[in-house]
Amino acid sequence: MKNYECIFLDRDGTINHDPGYISQLEDFKLFDFTISALRLLKSISNKFIIITNQSGIDRKLVKEIDLLGINNFLMSEFANNDIPLLKIYYCPEHPDQASDRRKPGVGMFIESSKDYSIDLSNCLMIGDSISDIQPANTLGMDSVLVLTGNGERDKNKFVNDNKPTYVAQNIMTGAKLLTQ
Repeated sequence: MKNYECIFLDRDGTINHDPGYISQLEDFKLFDFTISALRLLKSISNKFIIITNQSGIDRKLVKEIDLLGINNFLMSEFANNDIPLLKIYYCPEHPDQASDRRKPGVGMFIESSKDYSIDLSNCLMIGDSISDIQPANTLGMDSVLVLTGNGERDKNKFVNDNKPTYVAQNIMTGAKLLTQ
Protein backbone atom coordinates (compact mmCIF):
# COMPACT_ATOMS: atom_id res chain seq x y z
CA MET A 1 0.00 0.00 0.00
CA LYS A 2 1.50 3.31 -1.13
CA ASN A 3 0.95 6.54 0.79
CA TYR A 4 0.47 9.85 -1.03
CA GLU A 5 1.20 13.38 0.07
CA CYS A 6 -2.12 14.52 -1.44
CA ILE A 7 -4.98 12.99 -3.40
CA PHE A 8 -6.40 15.20 -6.13
CA LEU A 9 -10.00 14.57 -7.14
CA ASP A 10 -11.96 15.56 -10.19
CA ARG A 11 -15.54 16.50 -9.32
CA ASP A 12 -18.26 15.74 -11.89
CA GLY A 13 -18.44 12.06 -12.82
CA THR A 14 -15.82 11.14 -10.23
CA ILE A 15 -17.35 11.97 -6.83
CA ASN A 16 -20.82 13.00 -7.99
CA HIS A 17 -23.35 12.23 -10.70
CA ASP A 18 -22.78 14.28 -13.85
CA PRO A 19 -26.09 15.17 -15.52
CA GLY A 20 -24.42 18.06 -17.39
CA TYR A 21 -23.84 21.57 -16.14
CA ILE A 22 -24.91 21.60 -12.49
CA SER A 23 -26.25 25.06 -11.79
CA GLN A 24 -28.09 24.51 -8.49
CA LEU A 25 -27.16 22.77 -5.25
CA GLU A 26 -30.36 20.68 -5.38
CA ASP A 27 -29.05 19.12 -8.64
CA PHE A 28 -25.73 18.15 -7.06
CA LYS A 29 -25.69 14.51 -5.86
CA LEU A 30 -22.66 12.67 -4.51
CA PHE A 31 -22.47 9.01 -5.45
CA ASP A 32 -23.78 6.86 -2.58
CA PHE A 33 -20.29 5.37 -2.12
CA THR A 34 -18.25 8.60 -2.32
CA ILE A 35 -17.91 9.37 1.40
CA SER A 36 -17.10 5.74 2.25
CA ALA A 37 -14.48 5.68 -0.51
CA LEU A 38 -12.92 8.91 0.72
CA ARG A 39 -12.75 7.52 4.26
CA LEU A 40 -10.82 4.53 2.88
CA LEU A 41 -8.53 6.81 0.88
CA LYS A 42 -7.82 8.80 4.04
CA SER A 43 -5.70 5.85 5.16
CA ILE A 44 -3.21 6.60 2.35
CA SER A 45 -3.27 10.42 2.44
CA ASN A 46 -4.17 13.13 4.91
CA LYS A 47 -4.79 15.79 2.25
CA PHE A 48 -7.38 16.09 -0.51
CA ILE A 49 -7.83 18.76 -3.18
CA ILE A 50 -10.57 18.98 -5.80
CA ILE A 51 -9.50 20.20 -9.25
CA THR A 52 -12.45 20.82 -11.57
CA ASN A 53 -13.18 22.43 -14.93
CA GLN A 54 -16.37 24.49 -14.71
CA SER A 55 -16.82 26.05 -18.14
CA GLY A 56 -20.54 26.41 -17.42
CA ILE A 57 -19.58 29.76 -15.89
CA ASP A 58 -18.08 31.16 -19.12
CA ARG A 59 -20.89 29.56 -21.10
CA LYS A 60 -23.40 31.48 -18.88
CA LEU A 61 -25.07 28.20 -17.86
CA VAL A 62 -23.90 28.36 -14.24
CA LYS A 63 -23.63 31.42 -12.01
CA GLU A 64 -20.38 31.60 -10.09
CA ILE A 65 -22.28 32.30 -6.86
CA ASP A 66 -24.14 29.00 -7.33
CA LEU A 67 -20.87 27.14 -7.97
CA LEU A 68 -19.49 28.64 -4.76
CA GLY A 69 -22.59 27.36 -2.93
CA ILE A 70 -21.90 23.84 -4.22
CA ASN A 71 -18.24 24.24 -3.18
CA ASN A 72 -19.30 25.30 0.33
CA PHE A 73 -21.59 22.26 0.53
CA LEU A 74 -18.68 19.99 -0.49
CA MET A 75 -16.32 21.60 2.02
CA SER A 76 -18.95 20.98 4.74
CA GLU A 77 -19.57 17.36 3.68
CA PHE A 78 -15.85 16.60 3.78
CA ALA A 79 -15.44 18.37 7.15
CA ASN A 80 -18.51 16.65 8.66
CA ASN A 81 -17.00 13.29 7.68
CA ASP A 82 -13.49 14.17 8.92
CA ILE A 83 -12.01 14.09 5.41
CA PRO A 84 -9.28 16.76 5.10
CA LEU A 85 -10.22 18.74 1.97
CA LEU A 86 -7.75 21.61 1.66
CA LYS A 87 -9.39 23.51 -1.18
CA ILE A 88 -11.47 23.31 -4.35
CA TYR A 89 -9.74 24.77 -7.39
CA TYR A 90 -11.97 25.44 -10.38
CA CYS A 91 -11.42 26.80 -13.86
CA PRO A 92 -14.39 28.72 -15.30
CA GLU A 93 -12.85 29.10 -18.76
CA HIS A 94 -14.54 28.05 -21.98
CA PRO A 95 -12.47 25.37 -23.76
CA ASP A 96 -12.11 27.62 -26.82
CA GLN A 97 -10.34 30.30 -24.75
CA ALA A 98 -8.60 28.14 -22.19
CA SER A 99 -5.39 28.91 -20.38
CA ASP A 100 -3.09 26.31 -18.84
CA ARG A 101 -5.34 26.32 -15.74
CA ARG A 102 -8.00 24.32 -17.57
CA LYS A 103 -7.38 20.56 -17.49
CA PRO A 104 -5.63 18.91 -19.28
CA GLY A 105 -3.40 21.88 -18.48
CA VAL A 106 -1.42 21.68 -15.27
CA GLY A 107 -2.04 25.23 -13.98
CA MET A 108 -4.41 24.40 -11.11
CA PHE A 109 -2.09 21.61 -9.95
CA ILE A 110 0.95 23.92 -9.98
CA GLU A 111 -1.06 26.61 -8.15
CA SER A 112 -2.11 24.14 -5.44
CA SER A 113 1.43 22.78 -5.07
CA LYS A 114 2.66 26.33 -4.41
CA ASP A 115 -0.23 27.15 -2.07
CA TYR A 116 0.32 24.05 0.09
CA SER A 117 4.00 23.14 -0.55
CA ILE A 118 3.02 19.83 -2.14
CA ASP A 119 5.44 17.60 -4.06
CA LEU A 120 3.22 16.65 -6.99
CA SER A 121 5.38 13.64 -7.89
CA ASN A 122 4.21 12.06 -4.62
CA CYS A 123 0.50 12.59 -5.32
CA LEU A 124 -2.44 10.77 -6.85
CA MET A 125 -5.11 12.05 -9.24
CA ILE A 126 -8.52 10.37 -9.47
CA GLY A 127 -10.72 11.34 -12.40
CA ASP A 128 -13.15 10.14 -15.02
CA SER A 129 -11.63 11.51 -18.23
CA ILE A 130 -8.50 11.69 -20.30
CA SER A 131 -8.23 15.39 -19.36
CA ASP A 132 -7.84 14.32 -15.71
CA ILE A 133 -5.19 11.70 -16.39
CA GLN A 134 -3.03 13.71 -18.84
CA PRO A 135 -1.94 16.37 -16.33
CA ALA A 136 -1.21 13.66 -13.75
CA ASN A 137 1.08 11.94 -16.24
CA THR A 138 2.71 15.24 -17.21
CA LEU A 139 3.47 15.95 -13.55
CA GLY A 140 4.66 12.44 -12.68
CA MET A 141 1.66 11.63 -10.48
CA ASP A 142 -0.05 8.26 -10.12
CA SER A 143 -3.61 8.23 -11.44
CA VAL A 144 -6.86 6.33 -11.30
CA LEU A 145 -9.35 6.48 -14.16
CA VAL A 146 -12.81 5.74 -12.81
CA LEU A 147 -15.36 4.43 -15.31
CA THR A 148 -18.21 6.53 -13.91
CA GLY A 149 -18.94 9.80 -15.69
CA ASN A 150 -16.86 9.95 -18.89
CA GLY A 151 -14.53 7.12 -17.89
CA GLU A 152 -16.24 4.41 -19.90
CA ARG A 153 -16.14 6.66 -22.98
CA ASP A 154 -12.51 7.73 -22.47
CA LYS A 155 -10.92 4.43 -21.37
CA ASN A 156 -9.84 3.51 -24.90
CA LYS A 157 -8.48 6.96 -25.82
CA PHE A 158 -5.17 6.50 -24.02
CA VAL A 159 -2.05 5.77 -26.09
CA ASN A 160 1.48 4.63 -25.28
CA ASP A 161 2.76 6.01 -21.96
CA ASN A 162 -0.20 8.34 -21.44
CA LYS A 163 -2.29 5.68 -19.69
CA PRO A 164 -3.64 5.85 -16.13
CA THR A 165 -1.76 3.96 -13.43
CA TYR A 166 -5.00 2.20 -12.44
CA VAL A 167 -8.50 1.79 -13.86
CA ALA A 168 -11.45 1.19 -11.54
CA GLN A 169 -15.24 0.90 -11.91
CA ASN A 170 -15.73 3.84 -9.53
CA ILE A 171 -14.03 5.70 -6.71
CA MET A 172 -14.97 2.98 -4.21
CA THR A 173 -13.42 0.12 -6.17
CA GLY A 174 -10.41 2.38 -6.76
CA ALA A 175 -10.11 3.08 -3.03
CA LYS A 176 -10.27 -0.64 -2.24
CA LEU A 177 -7.58 -1.36 -4.85
CA LEU A 178 -5.28 1.35 -3.47
CA THR A 179 -5.72 0.43 0.20
CA GLN A 180 -5.33 -3.34 0.06
